[in-house]
Parts: sequence; structure tokens; C-alpha cells
Amino acid sequence: MQKVAVMGRRRKKVVRIPKKRLPKFFSCPKCGKETVRAEIFREESRAVAGCSSCGFQEEFQVKPAQGEVDVYCMLTDRVYSPSKKASITNTKNA
Repeated sequence: MQKVAVMGRRRKKVVRIPKKRLPKFFSCPKCGKETVRAEIFREESRAVAGCSSCGFQEEFQVKPAQGEVDVYCMLTDRVYSPSKKASITNTKNA
């Protein structure tokens, strides 16, 4: 009895691309550590973003379509925007 060799194709390698996910923690604009977490309370249409390292915390009104990333963007906009009160209080009367 003779063995017959059966020719076959080489199996293709399956390349799996991992799905990109949004981060759970963001970098703090005050202390620079990656400890800012945004929590959204949809029933009350508000969100709280706070840093667990330095204790910095802000509260925002949110719309139903907004997510944690949008809350973090509102936080950084509020921190980095120029303050109007600071320029008024620094004036000196001679």
C-alpha cells in the first residue's frame, strides 16, 4: 500500500485589529496626573468631573447625547479660558 500525499493550501493568518476605546481617566489640568474621572447623571442632566489626586472638582449641565469626553473638554475649557474677574481685581488705584 502506498501513501498518497495530499497537497493543501497554507492557512491564512487572521489579523485582528483591536477596537479603540475611550479612556476612563483623563489628565488633570491642575496637577497633570491621569486621575480625572467624569461621571454623568443622566436623570438629573448634570455631570461631575473630579481629580482624585488634587481634589479639583467641577459640575456641569449636560445634554443627553454628551459623553464623558465632552465633560472633560468642558472642564479643560473652563480651566484654560481667560478669566474676566482676574483682570478687574488686579487694578491698582494710585
